[in-house]
Amino acid sequence: MQYRDFGQTGEKISALGFGCMHLPEIHKDGRFVEMDFEKGVPMLHKAFDEGVNYYDSAPYYCQSQSEIVMGRALKDRRSKVLLSTKCPLGDVKTPAGYREQIEKSLRKMETDYIDFYHFWGIGKGGFDDQIMKHDLLGEAAKAKEAGLIRHISFSFHDDPKNIKYIIDGAIKYGVPMETMLVQYNLLDRASEEGIAYAASKGVGVVAMGPVGGGRLAAPTQFGTGISSAATYELAIKFVLGNPGICCALSGMRTMEQVEMNVEVGKKPALTEQEWKDVAKAVEDLRKFSDLYCTGCNYCQPCPADIKIPHLFHQYTLYNVYGLRDAGKNGYRHYKVVEKKPAVEQCTDCGLCEEKCPQKLEIRALLKKVDEVMMSL
Repeated sequence: MQYRDFGQTGEKISALGFGCMHLPEIHKDGRFVEMDFEKGVPMLHKAFDEGVNYYDSAPYYCQSQSEIVMGRALKDRRSKVLLSTKCPLGDVKTPAGYREQIEKSLRKMETDYIDFYHFWGIGKGGFDDQIMKHDLLGEAAKAKEAGLIRHISFSFHDDPKNIKYIIDGAIKYGVPMETMLVQYNLLDRASEEGIAYAASKGVGVVAMGPVGGGRLAAPTQFGTGISSAATYELAIKFVLGNPGICCALSGMRTMEQVEMNVEVGKKPALTEQEWKDVAKAVEDLRKFSDLYCTGCNYCQPCPADIKIPHLFHQYTLYNVYGLRDAGKNGYRHYKVVEKKPAVEQCTDCGLCEEKCPQKLEIRALLKKVDEVMMSL
């Protein structure tokens, strides 16, 4: 297994991390019964035996039992692993509530301390209205001093420009964020600038979703000028090729996925030139599409509230990347299940086309995409 410096925490982190969000469950008649310890525990043990030392959970993962499985599996290996979990800010109504959440996780994980404790899924609003309002950075500092947590972290879900806002805000307060968990993969590079900024401030960065929520996990071949490898392998290597990334966190569901991913984690990262070549190859693929939407969002907001970039992205997954099920299911879920505005709600105002830097004929393309995706 490859290991890297984890920002300025002083820790060495494995290139592959184990995301404990999708551990095996037992269901009966379509309903959850209990966690499948007989399958889940050996998966965690296998990852450990192969050199994985970073394990990430959260209070509500796996029917609120992920922390229990993770803690139980790694209890006798505790001094050799880095355990990460998160604070659900929606449950914290007072400063004391932060400490209460830590104590709940400690009990479930059967441990005396948490290595990396994240403010869970925050953005600018959560930072201002919850963390700063209730002085939770101060509470985090107290918990760290008491030995309940070792490092103060945050997981991020917001406009990428707000990564800098949160990091700078914590530094200004005097309790810096030490690590960050953020979405990043071949199909979603929006946070690259924020990742680079975090690294420049000594913040260790873990990438979640390295295989795009499973969209890049298929065992297909992705050929480039520098390699032809299984898509999932190249996806993880691409993430690890970013110099600001310390670890690729993969949510593994089966023993087979563990075995596949640990082999990738053992291999050297892409060189800087190889990383650039892979990124360019992905962009070249997109340019061969007859619908080259960059996802810039300049066409938004739409007066009819049609999420144009989202719909075009599903078509691109289907038509360009060959991720047919992901594209089809994503499109149909938006339109049929969530019943969100689509081409039928278009008023033909043309505002989107006036703002599109690619000069796409968006109205006509919306109709074409809908005809294709709804006929599948």
